[in-house]
Amino acid sequence: MILKKLDIHAHVLLEKEYPCMGHGLEMGLTCEELRTMYDAIGVERGVALPIVSPEHMSDQFSNTAARMCCEQFPETIGWWFCNIDPRWLSNSPDADLSIALKYYQSRGAKGIGEFTANLPVEDPMMQNVFRHAEQCGLPVLFHVGQQGDDYGIVDGLGLHQIEATLRRFPKLKLIGHSHKWWSEISGDCSWENRAGNPKGPVTPGGRVVELMRNYPNMYADLSAGSGENAVMRDPDFGYRFLEEFQDKLFFGVDYCSIKNYRILSRFLDEGVENGRISQKAYNKICRENLLALVGE
Repeated sequence: MILKKLDIHAHVLLEKEYPCMGHGLEMGLTCEELRTMYDAIGVERGVALPIVSPEHMSDQFSNTAARMCCEQFPETIGWWFCNIDPRWLSNSPDADLSIALKYYQSRGAKGIGEFTANLPVEDPMMQNVFRHAEQCGLPVLFHVGQQGDDYGIVDGLGLHQIEATLRRFPKLKLIGHSHKWWSEISGDCSWENRAGNPKGPVTPGGRVVELMRNYPNMYADLSAGSGENAVMRDPDFGYRFLEEFQDKLFFGVDYCSIKNYRILSRFLDEGVENGRISQKAYNKICRENLLALVGE
């Protein structure tokens, strides 16, 4: 049975103020534009993700915009995450970030993300974010980047700093996303291919697989071209991966402009129709895991 899906990764604007804002992207989508695109691929509602770090689009995708989109367009934006930058308040690893996080929780925030601060994961200020997120019971959806001309939390080949964080904060749910995250699904991930969409069969030894198997608090967001590519580049592997990690994966879209086109929804539908994934796994990935995450 095909279901309407829920999107863990939506970026929405109340209105467009700029013609373009970095990385060659258009301004983003209004809730009305997102509704049209959701209807085309069978998505019911999504989670609005603000972006507050200065490395990427911190003006238009604000916490306030995410909350107001949720309040004003509940038929499209069912929930919102808050976001935080590790340099807030006192620009130190001792900042009491729970002050901000508890306030956003009081206004309905269900998590933190998309977390994009371009600092090493092991930086004390970054670890302070994870510490307060765990204390507040908020999952963190992160984008992995590289140091410098990029956005996203910084970890090297093998994602060892993320692994150390998983061990350090066992009650904190981390949700992985981006090319540099999903490229590590394959054991042949290298510095040369981790920034793109590697093609061909997935080889054993991928760090994403190891982290998701070994750490109960490691989850993943299937959105964007990176998530699609990870499970579709090698369909036999992809469907096995979806089945194995059915409790830890979230359907997502990550539309940044009306030019984006996503086919993951169809891949999931064909998988359940053809018996390549179970109805149980399909239901969890498409809807149930997100409802559990936001407490519904």
